[in-house]
Parts: sequence; structure tokens; C-alpha cells
Amino acid sequence: MHGTAQGAEVAAAAVDAHGVVTAWSRGARLLLGYAPGEVVGHPATELLAAGLPDSARRSLARREAWLGRVALRHQAGRPVESDLWACPLTNAEKQVQWFLEAAIPQEGGEGVDLALQRTLLSHHRPAQLAVDTATRYLPADPQAGVGGDWFDVIPLSGARVALVVGDVVGHGIHASAAMGRLRTAVRTLADVDIPPDELLTQLDDLILEEIEEGIESVGEVGATCLYVVYDPVSRRCTLASAGHLAPAAVTPDGSVGFLPLAPGPPLGVGGLPFEATEAQLPEGSLLVLYTDGLVEARDRDIDSALRTLLRVLAEPAPSLETTCDSILNELLPGRPDDVALLVARTHALGPAHVASWDLPADPAVVADARQHAADQLTTWGLQEAAPTTELIVSELVTNAIRHARPPIQLRLIHNSALICEVSDSSSTSPHPRRARDLDEGGRGLFLVGQLTERWGTRHTLTGKTIWAEQLRPLHAHVPPWHLPVAREPLTRVG
Repeated sequence: MHGTAQGAEVAAAAVDAHGVVTAWSRGARLLLGYAPGEVVGHPATELLAAGLPDSARRSLARREAWLGRVALRHQAGRPVESDLWACPLTNAEKQVQWFLEAAIPQEGGEGVDLALQRTLLSHHRPAQLAVDTATRYLPADPQAGVGGDWFDVIPLSGARVALVVGDVVGHGIHASAAMGRLRTAVRTLADVDIPPDELLTQLDDLILEEIEEGIESVGEVGATCLYVVYDPVSRRCTLASAGHLAPAAVTPDGSVGFLPLAPGPPLGVGGLPFEATEAQLPEGSLLVLYTDGLVEARDRDIDSALRTLLRVLAEPAPSLETTCDSILNELLPGRPDDVALLVARTHALGPAHVASWDLPADPAVVADARQHAADQLTTWGLQEAAPTTELIVSELVTNAIRHARPPIQLRLIHNSALICEVSDSSSTSPHPRRARDLDEGGRGLFLVGQLTERWGTRHTLTGKTIWAEQLRPLHAHVPPWHLPVAREPLTRVG
């Protein structure tokens, strides 16, 4: 359910496969007056002041998304006319659950479908400082409904960030619901931290599996996606496309062009591989990701539109927001189609923010690794984080020496978080285990999990990296991007 006033809280509810309410938002309480304890655990039908329309019953039976007008029951007993959106979600046990949003109809105002689209597209700027971003979403016709275009900015481990744009063909609530499922799947796969080409392959497999099982899927109507990973340490951009147009790039010297791309098939086609390409970007470069509605139109040649885009980007702009406005004003005077636009300016993390050391596979080196970390934190003015960081370094390095293979490398990264990484040449991922009271070992990863904001494993072409992030002690110590390089008399790598 969705709040009606601008800035109001989302009025949402979740319903399980048996029709019982399992979650109730604060916005739902504001809309209908019920406290969570009065609703959760009760049949959702008790919230209806009148029966569901036949179209809703048919959609629910077919497990399809539905948008329409219903009469809900307020706690005071009066009916509340609402626009209701119901979206089916399949859990790990293949049971269909339902996510519900509702809004009071407003004449001439933003419909619940457009409100849904804005909710699905909302995102927080990444905690990492790899990029600055500006975004736009424009529906082809706000009165007729929205489509399946989306963008996303996803923080990854190692201070990296993923930039995503995608497009589900079509308009209206079904395209928006399919887009929401696809966007959620991309975020879930991004958490696994796999390369862009592998991510698109697994995303394609998920869609093909849904098609084979007869579940309504974006694969039935067509979808494209561009997934880009930017690493501020190496300044390397890795990208893969599922039928999507290449992003534009502007370097600080004024060079403008499209990044090299090996486009794969649209999602849901199957049988063809996806390929990742790489590009090195100077600090301060501009990346522009967009959906095809920006450059495709019946009365305009796409090559001409792409040249226009490059011409607009070649003109200096005072801000990313101005860049977005200039692009849309030049290319979309008539707004012929849905458009999602994501503009990002890259930052770089140099020696003032990154330190790394090669370590021999010798247990005696653990003490040296702790000392390297403590000395580096002193250089960064983070002495208060030294005790915790030394313990994390000790556990991760010891784990690599005992269970992995050399070469072993320790790396510290300092931006909005303090990131500790230990890399080795083994592809086996560690797993925390439950240690017994008298066990002398087995608590290392458990301790790491307790001491850090988050931790995980990132697989590479040469092995794996175990990483851990600390956030809380560092909020007052985030250094600017261009600190003078501070070196210490230690042998570093990278």
C-alpha cells in the first residue's frame, strides 16, 4: 500500500501463500488505522469492505500482477476507496507470496503505477566514494502508466561499485512488476560479487527457468541489461551487455566516445554467451548509461541520435545534474518513450588510500602483517581502529596461510570505510563453523563477522579475496580524495 501525499510513508503489506498478512508498514497504519498487531496473522480478506473485482480474482488465480480500484475497510468501519497494486513473489520453496501497495486515488495526480516505479527506482548513493551520480527516469506518458526501464547503483566489495541500466519491453503495471523482479535478481546476484558476464549468464538462466516452469517472466516480452563494474583502485571499468547499447564515456581531456562492448543477446533468449570487456578510465571520467528510449524514435535515425549524445557530452557542464538536463532537452523534446538515464563521474583511490603487502606463507609473518596494518592506520590517523584491525588481519592472514596457497597479499583501503582484504591463489571459500567450548581454533571468521560491518569472499581469475569492512569508527576520519601521498618505509605492491 502506498501513501498519498508527497513524502508520505509507503503503505505496504505482505501476504503469504495462505492469504494471511505477514507484514504491515507504518504507512498502512496511517492509511487504514490498524496497528500491526491487529492485522498481522489475520486473513487479508478481512481488510476488504467489498468483494474483489473479477479481474483481480482472475489475476490472483493466475499469479499475475494486478492494478485496480478496491474498497478497503478502515478501522473505524468506513470504506476507503484505494488504488491497489498486487505483485506476486516466489520464495525459495516455490510458494507464491504477495506484496501489496495502495494509494488514495488523486485526480490529475501521480498514479499508483508511477509511484510504484519511483519506489522501485529509489536508491541511496553508495557508501563507497567510487563515483558521484545523477539519474533521471521519464515515463513515456505519466497518465497512461509507466514501463520497465530502470537504473541502479550497487556498492560492491573492495570500494568498487556496479552501475546498471535495463529495459523490460512494454508499459504499465506488468512491465513495472517484471522490472521489479529483474532488478531484485540483479541486486541478489551482485551480492555474490561475480564478474559482469557471469552475472548476466546467471540472470539469463533464472529467466529461462521461469519460462520453462510457465511463470510469467520478462523473458516472454523481452528485456535488455547493461552491467558495469568500476574499480577506483585500478581505475578499470568492466562491462557486459545483454542486448543493451554501449555506455558513453568522457575523459578529463575532453575525449568523447562509446566504451568497447561485445553485446550479447537480450535476456531470455538463451544459448549464446555473454562477454565482458574492459576499459581503463582516468580519474574524473564521465560514464553515461541509458535505455534505448533516449536515442530510438520512429522519426529519427539511431546513429544520428548517438552522435547528438556525444556532441552534448562534449560540451562542459557545471554539474552532473546539468548534464542530465542537457541530454534530455536535446534528445527528448517530445518524450517518445520511457527513458532511464544514469550519469556517473569516477573517482580514484591512490596511494594515499590504498596500501598492500606481499606475504610469505609462513606463520611467523602474521605478526609482521599486524604491524604493517597498525603503522598504516597511524599514517591515516586511525589509531583508534588499530586493535580491531590487527585482530581481523591476524585472523584472515592466518586462515590464508593454513588453508590456502601462496601468493598471499594483504591490502588495506581507506575511503568511507576501512577495508581489509587478504588474497590467495585458492578458489575454496572459507565457512565459519561453530567451535566447541574447549576448541582452540575455529572462531576466526565468527570473530571477523562480529567485529565488522560486513565481510565476504570475492573470487578472481587467480584465486579469491576475503574482505572485511569497518564503518563505525571512521565517520569522522574520511580523508579527501587528493591527500598528499604518505609513504612509509615498507615494501608495497600495487
